[in-house]
Amino acid sequence: QVADVDSRVYGAFLEHLGRAVYSGIHEPGHPTADENGFRRDVVDLVRELNPPVVRYPGGNFVSAYNWEDGVGPREERPVCLDLAWRSRETNQIGTNEFADWAKLANTEMMLAVNLGSRDLDGARNYLEYCNHPSGTYWSDLRAKHGYRDPHNVKLWCLGNEMDGPWQVGHKTAREYGRIANETSKAFKYYDASIETVVCGSSHDRMATYPQWESTVLEESFDSVDYISLHRYFDNFENDTPNYLAKTISLDRYIKTVSGIIDYVKAKKRSKNNVFISFDEWNVWYHERENDSKRMKEWDWPVAPALLEDIYNFEDVLLVAGILNVFLRHADRVKIACIAQLVNVIAPIMTATGGSAWRQSIFYPLQLASRLGRGISLNVATRSPTYDCDEADDVPYADVSAVASEDGSTLTVFAVNRHMSEPMEIDASLLGFGGLTVTDHLVMSDTDPKTANSMQQPDAVRPKQGSGLAIVEDNRLIGALPAFSYSAITCRTAA
Repeated sequence: QVADVDSRVYGAFLEHLGRAVYSGIHEPGHPTADENGFRRDVVDLVRELNPPVVRYPGGNFVSAYNWEDGVGPREERPVCLDLAWRSRETNQIGTNEFADWAKLANTEMMLAVNLGSRDLDGARNYLEYCNHPSGTYWSDLRAKHGYRDPHNVKLWCLGNEMDGPWQVGHKTAREYGRIANETSKAFKYYDASIETVVCGSSHDRMATYPQWESTVLEESFDSVDYISLHRYFDNFENDTPNYLAKTISLDRYIKTVSGIIDYVKAKKRSKNNVFISFDEWNVWYHERENDSKRMKEWDWPVAPALLEDIYNFEDVLLVAGILNVFLRHADRVKIACIAQLVNVIAPIMTATGGSAWRQSIFYPLQLASRLGRGISLNVATRSPTYDCDEADDVPYADVSAVASEDGSTLTVFAVNRHMSEPMEIDASLLGFGGLTVTDHLVMSDTDPKTANSMQQPDAVRPKQGSGLAIVEDNRLIGALPAFSYSAITCRTAA
């Protein structure tokens, strides 16, 4: 066993960016909209993914966001300039509306506070507004706004990507570590059960990485619970084998930061445990260059189409590989949020006034979320390998496995990175008895660029791999199709 899989590793992210919120989750007048303007077709798809937490409201957006602008009577809320995405924010959706949506989607709120342009006072007031029952200025103001019961938010992000020079209110590691520590302490003075997430590196190619993690944790280790990591993946070089090998560097990233956590814990002689919150991750490159040009030219639009990547089949295998890495590091990675949830580099796409559909990357996340809850197992694999620019000796087979607590169910998640050759699988099931294959879902395609669209929403989707795998003599044997992702579930007889 590695560790119990924290279900929050299947979390998601919603930022006030592009059409993620407006015409994403919220579109009054849409045929499926409820009385609050939330699209029920989108909610249904979110429920299929079943994210235990959704991070909100940013992201880069939060570093210049005044949470007070998004509460109270809507007609009195100010329209503001969002410096992060060069857009106008109408503030028609704010904390209370997001709380309503989260209940509708059966998820919990993971709120971020502004430690860029704001300070500890703004953060603690936000906490009091959200969580205190009554009898104080901020809690009574929430009641006045129509929300008598507190939201009781337990998971808080202490700013966003504060290592990034692009961030409003960017700070040095020492500056940020100190304000994050003081903010976390204040939150836990209020409620010791609150969990806080301190900002790690925006990605592992930052000039300040990994010293940033070390310095920030030296300032804040005893008061925080998680350190956040972010990473986006691209295939600008249009080299599919190299692209799929980028999970190797993700694995190194997690191992390195895990080592820093251990180093700082030892240095401080601390009893506290700090884990990893990988609260921004996804493929992001399809529209990146076009969006950068467009943003420089436009004049502060409201909810413009932005970062609307259309995902293809090779993205399925990359996302599946990322999820495998998280599962193999279940002892370290306790929270992860795909960025983002709707329209903006997202598994769910919508047409304004029209339909919503599942992008290709929807499915590996859905399968892992549905089948990958339990105990992560150590999986020792032997596989043919290949060399590429990203790494040498990249195994064609990328595998993780999750078992139920009682051992009655085992699910193996396997990627075959080889673009033309199937791969035999022969796995010893030591420690298990009486298992049979009850389901083998397969995603495969000969064209790495196949994608779903509003016109063809089912071009990429899982299919039953009947007869591809069986259990024989306590071994799982069968085949992984070329260029494929498989979720193979075995169960004991009833």
